[in-house]
Amino acid sequence: MKKNLGTLCIHGGWKPSKGEPQQLPIYQSTTFRYETSEQMARLFDLEDEGYFYTRLQNPTNDAVAAKIAALEGGVGAVLTSSGQAANFYAIFNICQAGDHFVTSNTIYGGTFNLFGVTMKKLGIECTFVDPDWDDERIHAAFRDNTKCFFGETISNPGGNVFDIERFARIAHSHGVPLIVDNTFATPVNCRPFEWGADIVTHSTTKYMDGHATQVGGAVVDSGRFDWDAEAGRFPGLTTPDESYHGLTYTKAFGRKAYVTKLVSQLMRDLGSIPSPQNSFLLNLGLETLHLRMPRHCENAMRVAQWLEDNPRVAWVNYCGLPSNKYYPLAQKYLPNGSCGVIAFGLKGTREDAIHFMDNLDFVSIVTHVADARTCVLHPASHTHRQLSDEQLLEAGVAPDLIRLSVGLEDVDDIIADLQQAMSKL
Repeated sequence: MKKNLGTLCIHGGWKPSKGEPQQLPIYQSTTFRYETSEQMARLFDLEDEGYFYTRLQNPTNDAVAAKIAALEGGVGAVLTSSGQAANFYAIFNICQAGDHFVTSNTIYGGTFNLFGVTMKKLGIECTFVDPDWDDERIHAAFRDNTKCFFGETISNPGGNVFDIERFARIAHSHGVPLIVDNTFATPVNCRPFEWGADIVTHSTTKYMDGHATQVGGAVVDSGRFDWDAEAGRFPGLTTPDESYHGLTYTKAFGRKAYVTKLVSQLMRDLGSIPSPQNSFLLNLGLETLHLRMPRHCENAMRVAQWLEDNPRVAWVNYCGLPSNKYYPLAQKYLPNGSCGVIAFGLKGTREDAIHFMDNLDFVSIVTHVADARTCVLHPASHTHRQLSDEQLLEAGVAPDLIRLSVGLEDVDDIIADLQQAMSKL
């Protein structure tokens, strides 16, 4: 039976049978017992499905991963210990030293550093491109050793909307997959696979959790990219893996080749897993995701309109506003709403932005975002503090940019807090 998103949020991933608990159990165990050595051996050879060590797989983690895969419309998913780990694994699963990939330059500051600094130390280079460039200039960024294109559905912190269909077309013309971080939109408001994306990542720490109780990530595989058609470009998937007695992932696992390799090879060796307890908490958040996202969007729209009309505000970037540059793309990809995150700037200096935040009452200054509580951050001073002024501009982060994550409180109270803070400038 085909289920709608709201039903999948509650029932996806875990289907109890006779006598089993209605709520997903926490399998808080590192290891799993078998009766014979042969049973265990077949698991290590990837010949049977099952559990033997939580670093690779765990029933609680896998049930939540299956729910997220169902929400996104993928063939499989893997949970990771953070959103950063998810983005690293998504790239590293198909890249190795000497390879290259292309990425939007408006991505989250931590991911910008991961791609531009840390992965460079591993011998993997990336080229940052402005998604607003014309096709010719984007195409010019690709090389013979390019392995993928990466972007965010809604950029963090800028709030720009990524033209998924356009970049899927460009990526595919070069024989590589499109990877989309769908953290801010969530599958409730956008399902990138429906627009041509091949792999989706999430920081499940954000809206999927929604209550700031756990740190986690997810990688979801659409199962649609034809790795064998580009066999020479992706040898890790299309040639024998000697660490598994010469097994070839595309031959052995078909549409699940990418996600199986991620678990059996990367998780085996690097082990960035969430604890089952964290996955349990994430699942509780997922059960109300379809209810919370519309309220986040409704509140954010009210706040964005108030900011746009406020004489103290220099500019507002929220794609739900008809005046916004990204409004046409938002109507295409996010017709039911985008998210609760607004980027704006105050008239005045960088210090004015700091004073404004210091004057707030219940709106919290935290590095977190996409929470039930309204949160605020000055990226140039916080999440992007490590970037130079030149890199800030390259990442689309203005010195006066304030990231406001509108929560689930009464919207009149949110606006009142913003108002009183501005009145003290």
